[in-house]
Amino acid sequence: MKITIDVRKIHDSGVGTYITNLVPLVIQAMPAAHFYLLGRVDDLKQQPWTQAANITLVDMQSRPYSVREQAELLRKIPIDTDLLWVPFINIPLLYRGKMLVTVCDVAFLALPQFLSLSQRLYARLMFTAIRHKADQILCISDFTKHEFMRLVPGQKSNITTTLLGTPPQWFHVQPIHRPHPKPYFLFVGNVKPHKNLGRLIGAFRQIADRIPHDLVIVGRKEGFIISDQAVLDSQAALGDRVVFTGYIEEATLQQYFAHAAALVFPSLYEGFGIPALEAMACGCPTIVSNSTSLPEVCGDAVLYCDPYSVQDIARQMLRLATDEILRAELIAKGKHRAYELTYEQCALKTIDIVKRCIGSI
Repeated sequence: MKITIDVRKIHDSGVGTYITNLVPLVIQAMPAAHFYLLGRVDDLKQQPWTQAANITLVDMQSRPYSVREQAELLRKIPIDTDLLWVPFINIPLLYRGKMLVTVCDVAFLALPQFLSLSQRLYARLMFTAIRHKADQILCISDFTKHEFMRLVPGQKSNITTTLLGTPPQWFHVQPIHRPHPKPYFLFVGNVKPHKNLGRLIGAFRQIADRIPHDLVIVGRKEGFIISDQAVLDSQAALGDRVVFTGYIEEATLQQYFAHAAALVFPSLYEGFGIPALEAMACGCPTIVSNSTSLPEVCGDAVLYCDPYSVQDIARQMLRLATDEILRAELIAKGKHRAYELTYEQCALKTIDIVKRCIGSI
């Protein structure tokens, strides 16, 4: 059994977390199989798990979402591959072998207002190709599965939900050093329009004069594109009360979670919501949107807000800034919920689908 996995996005947020935590477990559990990993070999060699005896690294240099990528994939996928597993949407369009595809979200189709015409056309092309070419499709939440079925017409029997989990190290984070000198609310995620930072900053401005907290945003300020100039003015008016950290390493991120008054994650659209699960695992009270995948992932372990209401986001932030009993309750519930979702469970279901694709069971 020979399986090729496209891991070129191993350093991306979201899908990179998925690859880093799931793929090693799948490979470890299938010692009789041989795995080809497509990616930049110099980068992959930095991952200790890629040195296993049943792994061959295949160098891929082309830029994702490019014409060159399509041509290079056809050249580099080994001819003896029994199954190609692509954990993102840019599949090789002309590949004729068996294929497993992971869909992390359908935001490209669900939120066309945030995309250019060329991006919308590319997304439609890829999702349609996935529907027709993939032997099996993995979705990381039931919400994403239902969104895929809603927005990409076709057969439904080959789609399986494999919920993600939390790596064990997130349950053992100790608050060693404060990464920010004042109390703060935390946001973690790519700085993109659907992350709803405009309303989050507006909510923080409503309560800033009543609390000592700052707002810390882990994500690059570049790309913070908001059409409402009043929102940008609000951020400017808050001065150093709003802090953009830029990219940080995981160990530093864990310290931000460990010392935060709460994670505030009022995203308009999430395929899963990894930051919310990470926050719960390390004991950080959490506020999330009451929509998309987040209620499925978080259960009753968080405070929910209406992501379209600045007033409601502000209300929930103020509650967690002033109610220590509520914070303690959410910390306990969050830990419990995070323990219920594991990458080991995700790996078992994934392996079952891999074998089903190949026809070995």
